[in-house]
Amino acid sequence: MTRRAAFLDRDGVINVDLGYVVRQEDFHFVPGVLDAARALAERGFALVVITNQSGIARGLYTTEDFEKLTRWMREQFRAAGAPLAGVYSCPHHPTEGQGQYRVNCTCRKPAPGMLLAAAHELGLDLARSVLFGDKRSDLQAAHAAGVPQRVLLGTDGRLDPGDEDDGGLATARFRSLLDAVRSAQLADLLDEAARA
Repeated sequence: MTRRAAFLDRDGVINVDLGYVVRQEDFHFVPGVLDAARALAERGFALVVITNQSGIARGLYTTEDFEKLTRWMREQFRAAGAPLAGVYSCPHHPTEGQGQYRVNCTCRKPAPGMLLAAAHELGLDLARSVLFGDKRSDLQAAHAAGVPQRVLLGTDGRLDPGDEDDGGLATARFRSLLDAVRSAQLADLLDEAARA
């Protein structure tokens, strides 16, 4: 039986978006995000990170640098009781990429490639899943992949997403992942998705 997923953007949702974060000392978890992730895991969601990483394409850091930080991040989630089922990243950029990374790919959000790959490789039911992101491109990727519940969060858990133009794609809006998980509104949406 396929599992339902909670897709999480990284920068701005999981960690404070300082711009091209690749060092552990610059990686600061958004307050409450690990508690929220654990609550989602306890509700039966597979936790999957989907993140554009154009810093690789721009030559600001390497795939090895990104993978090292990702291993550390996964350890933090595991220690918090919220193990990640997968981390999917796009190292490309269509105009600013260097060499092999200058690609107009199908994985960079707003394209749905990372979500589709995760669904295929992890056995996920996209129609019963939810995405949490802080940008319109996150919501566009989820919509294109057939994810019905698309939650717009405030960047870094501090900003109000109320004025963000989401193109009508957000099914709910919250300041942070923790606020979302604690909300009765989201509980209703997740229950609705589970019955789909």
